[in-house]
Amino acid sequence: MVIDLNADLGEGFGVWRLGDDLALLDIVTSANVACGFHAGDPVTIRRTCAAAVDRGVSIGAQVSYRDLAHFGRREMDAEPEELCAEVLYQLAAVDGIARAMGGRVSYVKPHGALYNRIVRDPVQAEAVVSAVADYDPALPVLTLPGSAVHAVAAELGVPTVTEAFADRAYTPEGRLVSRREPGAVLHDPAQVAARAVRMAVEGLVTAVDGSSVRVDARSMCVHGDTPDAVLLARAVRDGLLGAGVVVQAFA
Repeated sequence: MVIDLNADLGEGFGVWRLGDDLALLDIVTSANVACGFHAGDPVTIRRTCAAAVDRGVSIGAQVSYRDLAHFGRREMDAEPEELCAEVLYQLAAVDGIARAMGGRVSYVKPHGALYNRIVRDPVQAEAVVSAVADYDPALPVLTLPGSAVHAVAAELGVPTVTEAFADRAYTPEGRLVSRREPGAVLHDPAQVAARAVRMAVEGLVTAVDGSSVRVDARSMCVHGDTPDAVLLARAVRDGLLGAGVVVQAFA
């Protein structure tokens, strides 16, 4: 059993700081680096990439809708060509900075509302995956099992990696409960760690209605902006290792 542990990092902006990136980089194996559209500025991106390279943590470009005001959590009906170009812009920017720091972008993970939209919307999924294909078709895209991204990516020759969320509630359909709903984000380290272990070992998670949902995944996410994110991430990693799971980046 092998699982990657990823977190959203580099989400500060200017004088605003969010999360403890350095502490999380000592725990996770992959860093989803904000690209400047939902969070992140050039200095923050540079520092995050440099710290990830120093620790041997894989760097992913966390592309988003252009939505700083709402942290990328507001769904948008973007034109496909515009969305494709904006994803390409973000990917190229972060990869350029990562390479200057001695690393590179190894995968792409959409953020927030864009992530959830392309799970069900093949048009926007194609726009995002087309940007990846234009830049480097060898870069895998992180997405949920059952996502529309898988079929689109297969047509365009782009690999995908399935992902589970240790600190998020699931619907019976295997999707994430909207953050607008109570209980969408989980905060108890023991509960989050137990869910992570079950997902990694059994490929199952308990949905909000009590049913068990299949969530086969190669990567596990713990959100970096969640209160006590470091405690949650450490509990997840310790739980996985204690269950005999190898915690290792996929890229």
